[in-house]
Amino acid sequence: MSTNQQVVLETLLNQKKKELESSLPENEFFTLFVVEQVLKDFELSYEEIIDGITDGGGDGGIDAIYTFLNGELIIKNSEPLEAKKNALLEVFIFQTKNENGFKETPIEKCNSSAIDLFDLNKDINDLRTVYNISLLENINVFRKQFLHIISKFPVLHFYYIYSSKGTEVHENVKRKVSILRETINRLFDNSEFSFKFLTSQKLLELARKVRIQSKEIILDDNPISTKDGGYIALVRIENYYSFMIDEEGKIIKHFFDANIRDYQGNVEVNKAIKNTLENSESKEDFWWLNNGVTITATKATIASKRLQIEDPQIVNGLQTSFEIFNYFKNNKIQNDERNILLRIITPDSEKSRLNIIRATNSQTHIPPASLRATDLIHRDIEDYLISHNYYYDRRKNYYKNQGKPINKIISISYLAQIVMAIHLQEPDYARARPASLLKKDSDYKKIFNTDLPLEMYLKLIQIEKLVEDSLRSYSTQKFSRSQIGDIKFHVSMYLTCRVLKKTNPTAQEISLLDISSIDEKVIQEAWGQT
Repeated sequence: MSTNQQVVLETLLNQKKKELESSLPENEFFTLFVVEQVLKDFELSYEEIIDGITDGGGDGGIDAIYTFLNGELIIKNSEPLEAKKNALLEVFIFQTKNENGFKETPIEKCNSSAIDLFDLNKDINDLRTVYNISLLENINVFRKQFLHIISKFPVLHFYYIYSSKGTEVHENVKRKVSILRETINRLFDNSEFSFKFLTSQKLLELARKVRIQSKEIILDDNPISTKDGGYIALVRIENYYSFMIDEEGKIIKHFFDANIRDYQGNVEVNKAIKNTLENSESKEDFWWLNNGVTITATKATIASKRLQIEDPQIVNGLQTSFEIFNYFKNNKIQNDERNILLRIITPDSEKSRLNIIRATNSQTHIPPASLRATDLIHRDIEDYLISHNYYYDRRKNYYKNQGKPINKIISISYLAQIVMAIHLQEPDYARARPASLLKKDSDYKKIFNTDLPLEMYLKLIQIEKLVEDSLRSYSTQKFSRSQIGDIKFHVSMYLTCRVLKKTNPTAQEISLLDISSIDEKVIQEAWGQT
């Protein structure tokens, strides 16, 4: 008999699947749900979550896997990221069972696969007969990134998460964890290892955790108001510390926008900030010796020296912020009356906000998609697509946070791949190097150009979605997840040429294509010929 927690969880899963109009099988949707809750603070898109799912035959007991460097997801088919010394490399490995209980076998499978997958002496290609391609691709992401920064001595942490709808874990199951721990510690002797069982109750607790959209900060004195609705204020560093953390005492990562990975650690600048903080007997106030912090917000209101900030983004002062966080967290400081200078800006547009980020962070890395997002072409595409029930994710996770259907959310990088594959007829390039499409100006200008009709972008999306749905509907019989990823762009390009009866159709010809003329038979013939 199901417990109340299991009934509530099952109801929540059904409601969310319906709300998102997800076509994922029940087991895969359960995996997506678990990953979304566990990695909520990393702000992954649905596209990124689905890309890490490895469930299926030959998954080695691993249903999903994700690698992060200093809080940033490493994308498949992208170049490894650079890092400073002692960077944090985290691997999250999920075992998700859509059933009412926990068993020993899944942990045993994880141990067996770890012996193969995390042994760097074993060639990935030699493991293809044992494990599925999707799993091996995601394991290779970790291997490449780890080896790329090995000389920087990264801090390596493995997180295993075993989730089910069960309510308790038997001691015999728990005992299996020690074997897996020994395997990981033998392969990576300086690594850290964590294993977590997620029961139905714990899953519900994670699901109820709401993203912080607005937060209050207590000021030391009345602020200076600016004509644009912003403020310049002095704030006690202990109050600023409280502003940065959640109820569990963890730093709120999404307050730092795309800059979260750029904390530089133990470099000279941060050593100086740290020394200033720890020299609490100095007569100089902290803000005399520090440039302060810049925060953008959608709105800021003041009442009795309490400033309420909506959608805060700490766009400058990240090193200072993290050193203040470490100072209070590591030293258990109870009271510090020194102040920090805050600039709260309420820009009237996202373009203005990104201009502020650029101007105040000349050396800060910002993802290509974020930098391109304010270009006129993307705003035009967003407006056009929304009128056709597609949601262009120009502002990452904007529509995900609104609960829009998974299959209707289109990221900038995904659209770039589609255009490169079908219109520019380079499906291999689109599949192999998705990240570079937004980095290279030459590629970017060919893909996103105001001379191209907006109707073309819509038609390409509709074609690609039809092809992917067709391939997925036959995936249990013919195609694996990885195979679909390998052939979908080729099929879409061939299908477009076939329907238009042109070997190299123009953007205008694509924009005039009648989508209703593409039925399932035509699509199957296309992927049968590809």
